[in-house]
Amino acid sequence: MTTAAVRGNNHAVVAVVLRMTTLGLIGSGHIGSTVARLAVDAGYDVVLSNSRGPQTLADLVAELGPRARAGTPAEAAEAGDYVVVTVPLKAYRDVPVAPLAGKVVFDTNNYYPDRDGAFPELDADQTTTSELLQRHLPESKVVKAFNNIAYANLAELARPVGAADRSALPVFGDDPDAKKLATDLIDAIGYDVVDGGSLAESRRSQRDTPVYVRPYAADDNWPPASKPAGAEEVRAALAAAEV
Repeated sequence: MTTAAVRGNNHAVVAVVLRMTTLGLIGSGHIGSTVARLAVDAGYDVVLSNSRGPQTLADLVAELGPRARAGTPAEAAEAGDYVVVTVPLKAYRDVPVAPLAGKVVFDTNNYYPDRDGAFPELDADQTTTSELLQRHLPESKVVKAFNNIAYANLAELARPVGAADRSALPVFGDDPDAKKLATDLIDAIGYDVVDGGSLAESRRSQRDTPVYVRPYAADDNWPPASKPAGAEEVRAALAAAEV
């Protein structure tokens, strides 16, 4: 978060500029690196991390330029005004807790049993992946986002505010202020936002639901070719989910 010195009543005071300026990423795979690129293009600083160590991110940092640096997950968590958690679900308990207290934390997770192993509470639809992360981060403000779009489409569909072909992404969260801050970032990197409701309602955007991948996909290839999906289309797809 930036600060600026201003003068009033003949005294220097410090004014807090409310724009969050640094995005931390815990996980820097396809989705993480794509969000990082969009954030850098929008004027944010990014701190990247993964489970293999900062040295493995040297090429990505060089590609992103002077606004990017690499660190450990704890360092990315500490540095970020916002933090994106984009690790396989099976690793969510490894996300550092203390440095994320009080922060908006984006959860991009989807549940893939073949990759993650079985989560009985998810199989029984007793909870959602984002509620699991919120439980792990009790003092953070988790917002579900970026989980329903293929990374290639996320990279290609970003548009400036007011563009006729601007796409929308759904967000879910239990804290209205956190969702507002999340909306600000998503808007800045090129997308409108549809408020899908609470973290419990984020099951409407999980894999195999109508809003998952297909609204932004022009074909059945992987990754698919891109097509815009506006707010009304996304809202209708969320409503069509059988949950």
